[in-house]
Amino acid sequence: MPEPILQIRNLSVSYKRSPILQDINLAIYEREILGLIGASGSGKSTLLRCCNRLNDVIAGMKVRGEVIYKGQNIYAPHIDPVKVRQQIGMVFQRPNPFPKSIYENIAFGLRVNGYKTNLDQQVEQALRQANLWEEVKDKLNESSKILSGGQQQRLCIARAIALKPQIILMDEPCSALDPISTAKIEELLLELKQTYTIVIVTHNLQQAKRITDRVAFINVEINDRGERVGRLVECNTTAEIFSNPREVSTLNYVQGRMG
Repeated sequence: MPEPILQIRNLSVSYKRSPILQDINLAIYEREILGLIGASGSGKSTLLRCCNRLNDVIAGMKVRGEVIYKGQNIYAPHIDPVKVRQQIGMVFQRPNPFPKSIYENIAFGLRVNGYKTNLDQQVEQALRQANLWEEVKDKLNESSKILSGGQQQRLCIARAIALKPQIILMDEPCSALDPISTAKIEELLLELKQTYTIVIVTHNLQQAKRITDRVAFINVEINDRGERVGRLVECNTTAEIFSNPREVSTLNYVQGRMG
């Protein structure tokens, strides 16, 4: 196997002393789509946010363990979380474009991160990569709010990839979208994985089957103190997880008998 682009080692997370995740070990490889599946409350979104230190902004959240990106622990004291997030971008569950023009949704982030030249070219490139350019090229100075939900989500993806990250984290990016918009996002993700590594939380098992290369199943278990906590049950190729999982709890989940 190649070296992982991101390696999670012995990661445990708690919120105000209540455990959320315990002893997570997971490798993520370059240019793959890794799906995180599991019941609500198992800690999937928390795990995703650990990968670019977004949990830092939540008071009372404590993260132990390591997340190794390109040989460095992103939780080391000298690491700037802002720079981490430039390399490991995030797309959220509900489209959250800035209350600005379509153009400024891309250009604003570029400027904030120090890009000063060729903004028009970079905005166009990001919108093209997000398969949105042809739909918005004549509306760039109009508000992002004129776009449909699916278009807004693709704009948010364009905003993320404009900074040229290595990894894109996605927290149920299609859950608020209709089936046609969902299909467009899925098609886009399959194109983007030629360039980017993608980690996606999804409750849609059919979506996980369609677009992921590997799947990690996280389940809620009871620890030795009687507390509910999320644990990684297994991670394998998508085909193996859905047709021949090692663990009974995985089989029950993918067959709809739990969660």
